[in-house]
Amino acid sequence: MANDRMTPLPEAPRSRRSEVALFLILAFGIWPIVAVGVVGGYGFLVWMYQLVAGPPGPMGH
Repeated sequence: MANDRMTPLPEAPRSRRSEVALFLILAFGIWPIVAVGVVGGYGFLVWMYQLVAGPPGPMGH
C-alpha cells in the first residue's frame, strides 16, 4: 500500500478557455514586460560601461 502514495495523481484536463486565457496573459502581459526589462537592462549596462570606459570613438577627438 505504500506505493499508492508514490504514484502521481492524474492531472485535470485544462479547458480550451483557460489555455487561451493563459496564452493571452503571457503574450500581452508578461512577455512585453520581460522584453522591456531586458532591453532597458542592456541599455543601462551600456550606459554604465561608457560612464567608466568613456564614449566609443577614436582616441583624442
